[in-house]
Amino acid sequence: MQTYEFYAKPKNGAIPIPDQYKNQITDNIFVIVLEKKPLKPNHEETGTRKKTDLLSPPSLSTKGWKFNREEANAR
Repeated sequence: MQTYEFYAKPKNGAIPIPDQYKNQITDNIFVIVLEKKPLKPNHEETGTRKKTDLLSPPSLSTKGWKFNREEANAR
């Protein structure tokens, strides 16, 4: 199974396939639609993401933890 990811704006109820994929996507496909709320208008246009968009903040506080190299390697 091959996966393709791209941004598209539906037109008249149809999702256009970008030209770069038109020759590759020729058979039946399974589609999942995720609505993208743009963070800034230029993110969708450029297809770029900030690193902070991809990572969620850690849920475990490590403040005050101290490890030496041997102890860390043993874990």
